[in-house]
Amino acid sequence: MIGIDIVDVARFRGLLARRPSVLERLFTPAERAYAEARADPAERLAARFAAKEAIMKALGAGFGEVAFRDMEVVRPPGGKPGVRLSGRAAVLARRAGVVGWHLSLSHSDTAAVAVALAVVPGDAGGATAGETRGAPR
Repeated sequence: MIGIDIVDVARFRGLLARRPSVLERLFTPAERAYAEARADPAERLAARFAAKEAIMKALGAGFGEVAFRDMEVVRPPGGKPGVRLSGRAAVLARRAGVVGWHLSLSHSDTAAVAVALAVVPGDAGGATAGETRGAPR
């Protein structure tokens, strides 16, 4: 199960300026601290927002079905980004048989993009018998 999302950094920066309270609704304290330690927090926050949208898409969840703070982008020092789920997001992942995640984030000064791949044992990427989609796992 895969999800992808892209966020316009300037629009996201504008949202943060107009509604600073959105930070607490969308991001965990650790995510905010990570971004605020950087020269331009908006770029990192936009990438994390894109990741959360991508995670929801991978889970097949619609907007509002999962709280944004139920999905956390974690990154150990020197490590690659990962996903930590709680609440409704964790319930949906368990029901879908998700055993892990692969997450890729990228951003420039204009756009932030994220791809989330939910690892489900035996999943052939949605292919039916005799059909192949994507690269082998």
